[in-house]
Amino acid sequence: MSERYDVVVVGGGAAGLAGALALARARRSVLVVDAGEPRNAPADGVHNYLTREGAPPGELLAAGRAEVTGYGGQVVTGRVEAAARDEAGFTLTLADASVVRARRLLITTGLVDELPDVPGLAKRWGRDVLHCPYCHGWETRDRRIGVLATGPTGVSQALLWRQWSDCVLLLVHDAPQPTGDELEQLAAREITVVDGPVEELLLAGDTLTGVRLADGGVVELDTLVVAPRFTARAGLLADLGLTPVEVELGGQVLGTQIPADAGGATEVPGVWVAGNVADVRAQVITAADGGLTAAAAINADLVAEETREAVRERRHQVATMFTEQAWEQRYTSRAAVWSGRPNPQLVAEATDLTPGRALDVGSGEGADAVWLARRGWRVTAVDISRTALRRAAAHAGDAGPEIADRIEWIHADVREQPPAEAAYDLVSAQFMHLPGDERSVLFARLAAAVAVGGTLLIVGHHPWDLRTSVHRMHLPEMMYTPEELAAALDPTVWEVRAEARPRPAVDPQGRESTVHDAVLVARRRS
Repeated sequence: MSERYDVVVVGGGAAGLAGALALARARRSVLVVDAGEPRNAPADGVHNYLTREGAPPGELLAAGRAEVTGYGGQVVTGRVEAAARDEAGFTLTLADASVVRARRLLITTGLVDELPDVPGLAKRWGRDVLHCPYCHGWETRDRRIGVLATGPTGVSQALLWRQWSDCVLLLVHDAPQPTGDELEQLAAREITVVDGPVEELLLAGDTLTGVRLADGGVVELDTLVVAPRFTARAGLLADLGLTPVEVELGGQVLGTQIPADAGGATEVPGVWVAGNVADVRAQVITAADGGLTAAAAINADLVAEETREAVRERRHQVATMFTEQAWEQRYTSRAAVWSGRPNPQLVAEATDLTPGRALDVGSGEGADAVWLARRGWRVTAVDISRTALRRAAAHAGDAGPEIADRIEWIHADVREQPPAEAAYDLVSAQFMHLPGDERSVLFARLAAAVAVGGTLLIVGHHPWDLRTSVHRMHLPEMMYTPEELAAALDPTVWEVRAEARPRPAVDPQGRESTVHDAVLVARRRS
């Protein structure tokens, strides 16, 4: 087990495994901790579970575990002894003293069937002592069925089981006597009422044959139906401040469950419940549905949390990414940030220009400045990072003194220290992406720095690039089209070309793609 998971599921029945499967398929890290005590273990098969009708419970659970682990989830046998909230979510302590942490919890611990205190009854539970006609009615059809009343719902139970057999008896046991109307209903359905407490079950070998009453009478039966009290396994939830509530039906308390909304969310943030711990009447397929529903709600909650965190991080990033400190961190984190080759659009546009004075804005490690100097330009190269400028100056020195002497390296933030007006025959800004207002002000100042007859070259990542799988910093508000740049220039002053130029690229998975440079080339007329 790793120490921290997106979700820890406590309980590995149908609800827990269905929830874990959905979460694993949602690419969440999931751990299922299961004590290995399935409530339906005594049953021969699971029923009313479409495509899995009659499957042995153990077989269903084994298949579920394989599906969960097949998608990267983890399943371990163990018991969670304690749970506590912490700043990062939840800390769970297992019986073996191991500790795991989770951002969210899905509790599917099920319930305990509290059976009437009749000798021999508990040992036959799930075999020929049953409670659910939809789970076992078909298998007991046309048999002698006795309904052991444990409260006011005994009559309705007997009437329901009559659907599967014409030999149904109501054993009043210690329940209230049926009313006059109820006796009429029972008589109409030919259900015999047997008074007196049931003392014990009678067996022939390993087969139920009937029950013995307190007065010594024997009632011959093949199946005994009881209504247990369904008690939520909620000890772990008590650690988190959750208390079960009673569930009533027809004036009789069926048992207890943990209250939750339709998606399984409890009143404790970060804790969901599903299956019988949340619904005492849930069958296996219903429990699985509850697990899936809760998993979807948990994933949505995690997505919302991650989105809030991403927004906070993005705001911080935008607020700090253009500072000198941020650029210093970027350059000092790697021996080289850029390729060392001049930007292709600069090469395309400046190759045929007559050399003069050039301003290289955001010069980085100097590849553009060195290329211009080689072609005879006198270059003023400006950058916010001292580390970048030192590397650039070293590259220029490697190119030779005649190249280095043509470049002046300036440490400055051009947003605060704008260049001189009408001072340059070429102003080049390659891939400078700033927030809209800052960008507009800066690019206007760069335009003002162009001398009459000079060229303004601005190149950026086109917004179309965000549609590709090629990695781009996802800041759409800082990207621009060439048409947007052109619209800011007076056509009576500038001769403008605005183009989205394609070029081949390879994404992080090695797939070939096409990106576009937003290119503005503007010559100053006057």
